[in-house]
Amino acid sequence: MFQASSSSAAADSPRGSDADRVRDAFEALSPPNALLMMLEVRAPWELAAMAAAGPLLRRLPRGDTHPVLVFPGLGANDLTTLPLRNLLDELGHVALPWQQGFNFGPRPGVLDQCEADVRATYARYHRRVSLVGWSLGGLYAREVAKRVPEMVRSVVTLGTPFTGHPRATNAWRFFELVSGHSSSDPEQLDALREPPPVPCTSIYSRTDGVVAWRCSVNAPAPLAENVHVPASHIGLGVNPLALYAVADRLAQPSGRWKPFAPPAPLRWLFK
Repeated sequence: MFQASSSSAAADSPRGSDADRVRDAFEALSPPNALLMMLEVRAPWELAAMAAAGPLLRRLPRGDTHPVLVFPGLGANDLTTLPLRNLLDELGHVALPWQQGFNFGPRPGVLDQCEADVRATYARYHRRVSLVGWSLGGLYAREVAKRVPEMVRSVVTLGTPFTGHPRATNAWRFFELVSGHSSSDPEQLDALREPPPVPCTSIYSRTDGVVAWRCSVNAPAPLAENVHVPASHIGLGVNPLALYAVADRLAQPSGRWKPFAPPAPLRWLFK
């Protein structure tokens, strides 16, 4: 499964420490309620909104032809990220699929292959690679960025539960079923909360029906930020506002990262 970061000190801290209190608070989070789960039916409308907004989306900030590797969510494959990758290609990026079939969790070799893909992409294009991950795919993006930060330009996650306990999602049973892993490893969970040492943006929704939204919020850090959009979990990868944020983040010049700051007329949409 995911390997605990060697820099994580939380797992070695004594009981009663600040780290334990933070851990206990996160583990007290509950999964989204039935109403929020029902609101996941918005996803087809979000896809339709993406299609309708096509002419506007193609006017989003342009990329500089650097490679972007896109990881799908739990139980999904590259087909689900095709609309996002097509848009990124149109905006001047080189968007690449993960090419490991369906994402059934961090089974043996999965994360190693993700790292190998980043290394191969870096070697092919001679440029640092941006990583975009949807839901569980965002955990892969973050963990690979910790392994090879010198090859990663930025990380953007969509509804990724890197904070809190996995049982604060409505997908933990499916995760355990298909991955064969337990979702309750305290040391591993502490390591996952650490952001990678590269610019890292978490795009999340407070009306997410799968992941408790607080599980997708970065703690304050110089290179970490959070961007809220009104979206479903299933529709985050096609939601026009989420796509706006992704495009804006990826269009930043290498080495000149700044926090997300949409134009004044659009700021209320990201509150």
